[in-house]
Amino acid sequence: MSIDLRHFRCFVAVAEELHFHKAAKKLGVAQPALSRTIQNLERALGVTLLVRSNRSVEITTAGQSFLKGCKEVLNRTTQIVEDTQRVHQGKIGTLRIGYTDNAINGNAPKILKEFQVSQPDIELRLTHTVTSDQLVDLEDGTIDFGFATGSVARAGFGYCCIQREQFVCVVYDGHRFSDRKSVRLEEFANEAMIHGAPEQWEHFHSYLMPLYRKAGFEPVVAQIGLATSDILRLVACGMGITILTDSVADTLAPGLKVVSLDGVSDYLDTIVVWRTDQTNSAKEYFISFLQESLQDGLYPVETAQA
Repeated sequence: MSIDLRHFRCFVAVAEELHFHKAAKKLGVAQPALSRTIQNLERALGVTLLVRSNRSVEITTAGQSFLKGCKEVLNRTTQIVEDTQRVHQGKIGTLRIGYTDNAINGNAPKILKEFQVSQPDIELRLTHTVTSDQLVDLEDGTIDFGFATGSVARAGFGYCCIQREQFVCVVYDGHRFSDRKSVRLEEFANEAMIHGAPEQWEHFHSYLMPLYRKAGFEPVVAQIGLATSDILRLVACGMGITILTDSVADTLAPGLKVVSLDGVSDYLDTIVVWRTDQTNSAKEYFISFLQESLQDGLYPVETAQA
């Protein structure tokens, strides 16, 4: 005879109640059928699990050991079923996410923290990478989501905007702009500028460079940094000044100051972007979380599917 979960459930009920009639009622089966099930189980095991008398049922030492194992199996079985359902519902799994400097300096940490709190069984694997690399990684399926800079208009991509920032100037103490509340971009014509590396900051520069040209000049790039932190350190060294976005104000080191730009109304979006033709339950659940957060007014609303 093969032993299955039904035998385990029947034995646990009798062992806990120590009464066949009560156990049968609890299970919703006839008492004679329950008695036969336990007898067949003992016969298959070759072990006496319960000692019966007219007045009582006692569990043997072997029965105690078997009871412990049965409960472990039944609990694990329940967990397996729940985990399978949670995977199907997108409440368990892994999401691979790329992020830019702008994203991690802005709303991305709050979004990811709130999602992780609500769904602790979904593992988030984060990779710092630039927008252009994120788009390549999305195409080949290396990541599930990108927290990218600027807009992305590509067929088969969905996106939502999670932050919209203004451009600002960052200067060091003692610079001629450091005592100003605002400056016009035309005043930057002969300034030594600190920029991000062209390949890594391609999308950012696609928004920044037209601002210089609109002001009538090409920037004098004195130094190049790979990440925002590198750029700010170079500014702190007095090597030049830079233009970034206003979220950088939250991460400034002593000796640096943000100055507003007069006459610049352009802004820079950070978006979450994903492939619409590559989906899984965890991914769909994260998309729903983003859309609900946006609808609740936590972040600027802009959702679309190209």
